Amino acid sequence: MRVFNSISTLIVMFFVVAGFSQRIDGEARFGSSFKVEENLEQKNNVYANLVTGNSTQTQLKGAIKEVCQAKGCWMRVDLSNGEEVFVRFKDYGFFVPTDVAGNEVVMNGKAFIEEMSVEDQKHYAKDKGLMTTEIAKITAPKKTLRFEADGVLITEK
Repeated sequence: MRVFNSISTLIVMFFVVAGFSQRIDGEARFGSSFKVEENLEQKNNVYANLVTGNSTQTQLKGAIKEVCQAKGCWMRVDLSNGEEVFVRFKDYGFFVPTDVAGNEVVMNGKAFIEEMSVEDQKHYAKDKGLMTTEIAKITAPKKTLRFEADGVLITEK
């Protein structure tokens, strides 16, 4: 019985790390489960009250603009207030499918502002598939709205 439990645990861990999700009624959940709060569009203004170095636990809602095409380890999300947020997943504990751009997403986690280094910008530009000449144009740190999601809910179109 002990061997069975260990193997079962390994199989479950594989599915979580590989990005498999729970899909119900046109929705796909990744990461930790959470209850969706009401009036999420109002929470999209959370960045107006943040400064670099501070963070707040919250939920955000938006449209997925793009996803890392290498493995689904990050995404850019357009918020209803016109801002764009760069999203990564807590401890690389899960990934999202690479083909979900254009879908709506609700994210649970931590919002913060970061000065993204040139090195990180170039890494993400490479993930995005930009040409070497475009990557070479990245020469300065950039203020970035960030979100570390511990769970996401994607509404499939």
